[in-house]
Amino acid sequence: MRFLRSLFGFRRLQRTSAPIREHEAYARLHGERSGEIVSVVAVERKPIPRRTGDLSGELLRRAFEARLDARGAAH
Repeated sequence: MRFLRSLFGFRRLQRTSAPIREHEAYARLHGERSGEIVSVVAVERKPIPRRTGDLSGELLRRAFEARLDARGAAH
C-alpha cells in the first residue's frame, strides 16, 4: 500500500512552513553577497576591412548588370 501511495502521490498534507522575509527570499534566490568587486571594461571593436579597392559605383553597377544578363541568358 505504501508503494501505491508513493507512486500516485497520496500523502498526508504537509504543514506549510512559516512565510519568509524578503531578505531571506533574496538570499535563497541570488545567494549571499560576496566581497568581490567586479568592473566591466568596454572593448572597442576593430573595424572590418572592406575589399572595395578601386571599385566605383559605376563599375559596380556594370558588374551587376552583367551578372543579371548572364543569369537571364542561362534561363
